Amino acid sequence: MRLKRFFYALFFSLLTVGFASLSCKKENPVVTPDPPPVTTENPVQYETPFLGIPQTADVVMYEINERAFSAAGTFAGILPHLDSIKSLGVNVIWLMPINPIGAVKSVNSPYCVKNYVEVNPEYGNLENLRTLVREAHKRNMAVILDWAANHTSWDNPWVQAHKDWYTQDAAGNIIYPEGTNWQDVADLNYNNAAMRLEMIKALKYWVLTANVDGYRCDAADYVPYSFWKQAIDSLKLVPNRKLVMLAEGARKDHFDAGFQMNFGWDLFNKNVDVFKNSQPASGLNTTHQSEYSGLPNGVQKLRFTSNHDKDAWEDTPLGFFGGKDGSMAAFVMAAYMGGVPLIYNGQEVGCPVKLPFFSRSPINWATNPDMMLAYQKLMNIRSSHSALRSGSLEYYADADIAAFKRKYLNDEVLVIVNTRNVAKTYQVSGAIQNTSWTDALTGTALTLGNQLSMNAFEYRVLVK
Repeated sequence: MRLKRFFYALFFSLLTVGFASLSCKKENPVVTPDPPPVTTENPVQYETPFLGIPQTADVVMYEINERAFSAAGTFAGILPHLDSIKSLGVNVIWLMPINPIGAVKSVNSPYCVKNYVEVNPEYGNLENLRTLVREAHKRNMAVILDWAANHTSWDNPWVQAHKDWYTQDAAGNIIYPEGTNWQDVADLNYNNAAMRLEMIKALKYWVLTANVDGYRCDAADYVPYSFWKQAIDSLKLVPNRKLVMLAEGARKDHFDAGFQMNFGWDLFNKNVDVFKNSQPASGLNTTHQSEYSGLPNGVQKLRFTSNHDKDAWEDTPLGFFGGKDGSMAAFVMAAYMGGVPLIYNGQEVGCPVKLPFFSRSPINWATNPDMMLAYQKLMNIRSSHSALRSGSLEYYADADIAAFKRKYLNDEVLVIVNTRNVAKTYQVSGAIQNTSWTDALTGTALTLGNQLSMNAFEYRVLVK
């Protein structure tokens, strides 16, 4: 079965190109600039809105692939693990798409949405989703849904009822998204104002009917700015709500539209280049600074060593970063250097196999309990130090060792990471020589001299 899943994933990866590598973007259609927000047709608010939405800089996000998370593959199968998720410092859970999946031309992708206001019966029903959201809220964790706004399944009712809601070729045939090979989905036409209003109505539906707390918006670069601005402005008008909005994309205008976060693909790729391809560690700081250059105050990049696309189609963190120790060292860079850390289900126990999301493949949660403890410790340190969430960054250049200090008011944290799979001696930067610290991982005191011996993929987290 493992070999069969391998060829299955390889075949369909050619069809999908993974919904994350957005190198080909369709033109932004011209619609009336900044259409007004939608204020009508609100469902009745279900339960009390969650008031524990964290500040963006304080977000720790956890992505759940329902088909991999439990043997049951359901919302109910997630419930017994909520305390474990919370132990990682998580305050925002991202659920991969919960909607029914189309059958026509289908590859069984959850991003092939058959109906925007229904629950995929594979996972349960509306009441099961409400229970999951309620239980997460009890643990002070928000829940956001994955939203595929760029396209629908070919058997979505909109296809027959509203053909003009879709992009068509010269012969009048609905097409799949141009510049992709996503043949299982039909491309939506964002020149159509009626379709946009129905999409916004569906976005409001889940906030009010299931009490969810925002969205991770799939393939956001493929959808025009004017729609995202109208949609987010509309969501902001829902009473007593503060929502989390994450764009899967790289366009800077996502922040102008109202998103608080988008994806830090460049740092992920640089992390791989440094850890796997032995590029200079100093490139991590250069990339970090580049990703944040020109961004508005208060917004953040999502930082990760895994997500559903990378894990399903390419490799696990163990494969990308050189095993358990390398994956942990790379995560320290992703989680501590700046931005919002993401944990993809299974990486905290070093799941050794790639997790598909077109099919079922449950995680073995008994794998590598030592890694779970390491993730818990690292995330507890992050939550305890404002410097790691909002502090200034001072980087100390070295070819093999990534070293940086973050400071916020009187809180200082020094992070030193050996990015190589061999022992290295760090020639300590003069700026931090003869400084005294406490090792946050061991509790021992340390005064830095002019050299520091580092084991393969070792990392030190030092605090004042």
